[in-house]
This record gives sequence, C-alpha cells and structure tokens, in this order.
Amino acid sequence: MAKKNKKISLNTIAFNKKARHVYFIEQILEAGLSLEGWEVKSLRDSKVQIKESYVILKSNEIFLYGAHISPLKSVSTHVNADPIRTRKLLLNRLEINRIKEKINQKGATIVPLKLYWVRGRVKLEIALAKGKKSYDKRQDNKLRDWQRDKQRVLKQVNYR
Repeated sequence: MAKKNKKISLNTIAFNKKARHVYFIEQILEAGLSLEGWEVKSLRDSKVQIKESYVILKSNEIFLYGAHISPLKSVSTHVNADPIRTRKLLLNRLEINRIKEKINQKGATIVPLKLYWVRGRVKLEIALAKGKKSYDKRQDNKLRDWQRDKQRVLKQVNYR
C-alpha cells in the first residue's frame, strides 16, 4: 500500500504544486467558486486539474481560466458540459479592490493554489504572487537539498 501524503486532507480536491516553484507567494486568500451541478459532481470524484489554470481580473470581477473539470460519463444529454469554461470567483468588493491594487504592481499576479471543500462548498485558495527568476529557483533547490541532507544526518545520529 502506498504512503499517503500527510499534507493532503480529506477536504482537498486538487493542488497546484508548480505554483510555489514558479512564484514567490505574498498573500493567500480564499475565494468561492460559481459552479454548475455537473461540475460539483465531478469535483466530488476529483476529476479536476488546476495546474495550468490562472486567475484574471476583468471589469472588477475575478475569473478562473483554464481549470479543467472533466465531466462524468453520466452527465445529462441536455447539458452542454464545457470542461475548461471560465468560472467566476466569489469575493467581497473590498478584497477585489485590494487585489486590484496589488496587481497593478510590476510582476504581480494571482495564482490558484488549492481547491478544497469547506462545509459542503467548494473553495479556491488563491495567492498574490511575484514570479521567480531562474537563480531564485536554483537557490530554492539548494536549500531543499540541504534540508534533506541535514535530516538524513540527524536521523543517522539519532539511531546510534
């Protein structure tokens, strides 16, 4: 039996692991999602991918583009199931205004991090982020390797 990742809880639907590698995360927000019925059923079955998705501010509203929710085979025939349709994010006007101010800074963007359930509702964790340069990514890799080697050494010392 494969080991399960301890960070993944039962409420988590999907992660965007690539985001923390590509961006510096400055602030994390929680947003609701405007979904159709067939999308909710697909989310319960974890048929979603947010790896290639992105968030855009358009006419004082925030939208999620590129999130792929695969329709179930049992979707009704009268419903036109578009897996990559644009989905509206539900935020307060104050939160949208704060995000708008941050976005106007050079290099700032909004990145989806995680999709999860909260009391029967789907929430999307979004982050205000700035892009990393290649040397920043190398530095992160060196730090991660050092932490891994340090844990190995400490583990060997504790066994003796």
